[in-house]
Amino acid sequence: MPDTQDQHTLSALCILADLPVRTLRYYVQNGLVDRPEGETRAARYGAKHLEQVLLVKKWSAAGVSLERIKALLHGEEPAVPPRAKKPGSIEVSSHLHVADGLEMVIEPTRAQMTPGQVRAFAKGVMALYASITSHADQDADAPDGK
Repeated sequence: MPDTQDQHTLSALCILADLPVRTLRYYVQNGLVDRPEGETRAARYGAKHLEQVLLVKKWSAAGVSLERIKALLHGEEPAVPPRAKKPGSIEVSSHLHVADGLEMVIEPTRAQMTPGQVRAFAKGVMALYASITSHADQDADAPDGK
C-alpha cells in the first residue's frame, strides 16, 4: 500500500505543479499523466504523478507537442532531429574511395557513428565491392553468360 504522506488530492497536486485543475484533468484524460488511485473526491496522486506533470510542463514549455510528449512518456526514444546546414557552417566528412568513379561520403556526426564504426563500415563496403566485382569477372568469363 502506498505511503499516504506521498499522496495528494487533485487540488494539492495542482498547487505543487503550479498548474490549473482543468489542465491536469486534460493531461490525465489524454494519457499524459497516469490516472489517480481511487475515484472522484477519493482520488489520490503520488510522486509518480507529480514527476509526470513536471515533465509535461518542461517539455511543453520547450515547444514539444503534447502528442510527442505522450510518446516520450510511454518509452519511445527521442529522435535527434538533423541539423539544417547553414551557409558558412563547417562539417567534417570522410570520403571513401572505393574504385575509379565510385566514392562514398560519410558524415560520422550526422550518421551517429563512432570512428570505429566508420572504419568497420568502410571495411565492409570494400569487402562487398570486392565480392561483387569478383563475381562480375567470373560471370564475364563463363561461356554463354552461365
